[in-house]
Amino acid sequence: MTDLAIDVRGLRKRYGDLEAVKGVNLQVARAEVFALLGPNGAGKTTAVEILEGHRERDGGEVRVLGFDPGRRERAFKERIGVVLQETGVEPYLTVEETVELYRGYYPHPRPLDEVIDLVGLTEQRRTRVIKLSGGQQRRLDVAVGLAGDPELLFLDEPTTGFDPAARRDAWEMIKGLQALGKTIFLTTHYMDEAEILAGRVAIIRRGEIVALGSPRDLIDTEARTLIRFRIPPGAAGLVDGIEGADVQPDAYVTIATVDPTGILHLLTGRAIDRGVELGELQVARASLEDVYLRYVGEDPAQESAEAAPSRGSRRRGRS
Repeated sequence: MTDLAIDVRGLRKRYGDLEAVKGVNLQVARAEVFALLGPNGAGKTTAVEILEGHRERDGGEVRVLGFDPGRRERAFKERIGVVLQETGVEPYLTVEETVELYRGYYPHPRPLDEVIDLVGLTEQRRTRVIKLSGGQQRRLDVAVGLAGDPELLFLDEPTTGFDPAARRDAWEMIKGLQALGKTIFLTTHYMDEAEILAGRVAIIRRGEIVALGSPRDLIDTEARTLIRFRIPPGAAGLVDGIEGADVQPDAYVTIATVDPTGILHLLTGRAIDRGVELGELQVARASLEDVYLRYVGEDPAQESAEAAPSRGSRRRGRS
């Protein structure tokens, strides 16, 4: 038990007649990066807010760093950091003034210079918040979450809206935090982000955990290989009789198969017989995104999203 940062057993939460969280069980080890994945309205936000102490549960046992977050004890709040999708920091303060302000809320804050250096804002430390780029502002959000030197950091969609270079920089920052021994509980809609950063992931659908494990273990449960190519002109009937062939109007074909060798042998034989090339041929193993879509499909469970108060309505403050 002392090796667990988060221990959840039978967690339940109801909004009227709707049970948004249905007996969730999960454990997160200390110094682990753990990702909770799910469509909007699946119960993800409700579960995370219960762990943070911002929402009361209706049933189950929850321990976060040994505390019951529902009791909202000061000692608990001093040991966690929360990075929301949107924050309400003063736009006319500088970076260092903002971090120093939040450091003042904690009894044992992390040194100012270390926090600013960790998030890569040393060159912008005297820049006003309003002058920061979107990526720099997100780094400041993380700096505010680190101000109290938390053992556990909740990161809510940390790279939404980032360009590819900024996302890569943010990933390196998160890896650096883990190297310092921080436990990170991550929510994201980017499957590649979860696959790269998280040691384990959980997929929640309609208030229940439907998959749990390392990204590699979950991917290994998806036995299919994806074959994709463009049918060249004059090659009608190239995929006739091939089970699972999905032909798009633009002549691109996707085949999900457990027998990629046999399918490729058949396709290339037909292409040679017709004297054509399989344009833009790609063969790839399933990804975490494929696993995710297999579990959640096209069902976003919007009922839960409509029943629960929006997380975006919360502003950062001295919680």
